[in-house]
Amino acid sequence: MLTENEFLALNHLRQFPGSVQRDIADSTTLSLGSVNSSLKLLQDRQYIQDMQITQSGISALEPYKINNAVILAAGMSSRFVPLSYEKPKGTLVVRGEVLIERTIRQLHEVGITDITVVVGYKQEQYFYLEDKFQVKLVINEDFQTRNNNYSIHLVREALGNTYILASDNYFVDNVFENYAYKAFYSSVFMQGPTDEWALRTGPGKRINKVTMGGQDEWVMMGHAYFDREFTRRYLGIQDSVLERTETRSKLWEEIFLDHVSELDMDIRKYPDGVIFEFDSLDDVRQFDESFVANINSDILDNICRTLSCEREDIHRIAPLLGGLSNYSFYFEVHDKGYVYRHPSQATQGLVNRAVEAEVQKVAQELGLDRTFVYMDPVAGWKITEFITVSEPFDYSNDQHVEEALKLLRRLHASGRTVDSVFNIRHETAKIREKLIGTSQLDLSDLSTLDALQDRLDSYVSRSSDGQCLCHNDFYNPNILVAGSDFYLIDWEYASMSNYASDLGTFICCSTYGYDQALKAFELYFGRVPTREETIHCLAYVSLCGYYWFMWGLNMDAHGETIEGDWMHRWYRAAVDFGAIAENMINDASE
Repeated sequence: MLTENEFLALNHLRQFPGSVQRDIADSTTLSLGSVNSSLKLLQDRQYIQDMQITQSGISALEPYKINNAVILAAGMSSRFVPLSYEKPKGTLVVRGEVLIERTIRQLHEVGITDITVVVGYKQEQYFYLEDKFQVKLVINEDFQTRNNNYSIHLVREALGNTYILASDNYFVDNVFENYAYKAFYSSVFMQGPTDEWALRTGPGKRINKVTMGGQDEWVMMGHAYFDREFTRRYLGIQDSVLERTETRSKLWEEIFLDHVSELDMDIRKYPDGVIFEFDSLDDVRQFDESFVANINSDILDNICRTLSCEREDIHRIAPLLGGLSNYSFYFEVHDKGYVYRHPSQATQGLVNRAVEAEVQKVAQELGLDRTFVYMDPVAGWKITEFITVSEPFDYSNDQHVEEALKLLRRLHASGRTVDSVFNIRHETAKIREKLIGTSQLDLSDLSTLDALQDRLDSYVSRSSDGQCLCHNDFYNPNILVAGSDFYLIDWEYASMSNYASDLGTFICCSTYGYDQALKAFELYFGRVPTREETIHCLAYVSLCGYYWFMWGLNMDAHGETIEGDWMHRWYRAAVDFGAIAENMINDASE
């Protein structure tokens, strides 16, 4: 084995035979004394002769030869909205080149042609790389539920002396080499405050700690290199934690940092202006002034047409969290904030976008949703004004609940109609039909729950009263509190339905028990409901809970896992309120 100084001197002579000692010192940052001592040892072992590398010297470098590269391209890059809704980030054209193609060409330039690309999100947009560059593609089918550590797992047999790259890096200069002494992570210096991962090293260059953000820091940026020893140790650790719940959302870098004392990896520092990562549209716009003007994006075009603006007027784009069935992002045009809603593929066939667009206009006219700007009735995208929320809607706040239920009564009493009906039991059956043959229906009590729902549906169906225009997605994220103003937003499930379907959804999405549910019913009616009305509404809490539970299973089948405890809330509402309603029905019949 070679020392690092010997490796640096020998590798320099491989690239630049006949160099003098001063050339080697300048290139490697070794002192002249270190260069001279290393050259003497290399000559004694016959690795060099007359400042030329010998065949023995080539053989001595073989353990350090970089054999291949893996490019991770499976993720959606959710921070890179809105373009990530339309195409994977690695396929974007920056300064006239497709990002991932530029990286592949740079690898080819140094002789690294064994390249594996791990794909997942919109994977078909990468298929052409097989023919154009003879890369190998590996498909990560779990890219939506696991982070990139699973992509590393999928290519574990290909790892050895391997570059690990992201598909969205841009290297101004070709940073790749044929040989490297040991594992490293590339780093650039961030002057001033940063929220990037800042690297800490002990004696020498070994990484021993990482902090989140800091001031004037060397941060993780760009590519990494796994040597064989690092690969062996890292894979052993990752295999031991791979199936843990907390591991699913981790980057491979986080697993490395969790075990940094066991894994020997150096920092590799690069000068400013060589390595770039683009986390947002504004990032790439700063790097390539022509990017926004030239990029093919229906979403940007939609914004410009709707708001009569130019692409250059769109700024401060940021993803929004909180929705369960769509993707949304914030943006500003002329210093005014808006929200763009992009429909999820999982809702196709479940939502009538034309009806939604019609009801949105009704809601605007009734003063229920004053945020509405425009919605495409075919594609389903929508633009609304951004409302600064003074506080989240709180189910335990009596004023919040009372004001929200006033909005609901205004909708129900409006007399407005649309040519669409939302029957909660029929809609549940449609989702169940889509799930037949999937593991999502492998629930031990499913038949019992189905039978309960059939009995409750039979009961509520005896009454034809109560049909009106309903929201059908009436729960806390869709109720905005802005000071004394309340807004009811997101009308994608709105149709003609039974009034209790809105109350049922409201209750099943809360953590209410029986007494709290009765109080909400009283606030809605403005009086104590009759026994028949109470049973009717309680039955709908169960029916709605079961519908949304099935809806969540469908989302999961599409790889869009519902975060938080929503699934448990819906399940418990279906079971617990169903039992209460059925007991009251049985008591009433005796």
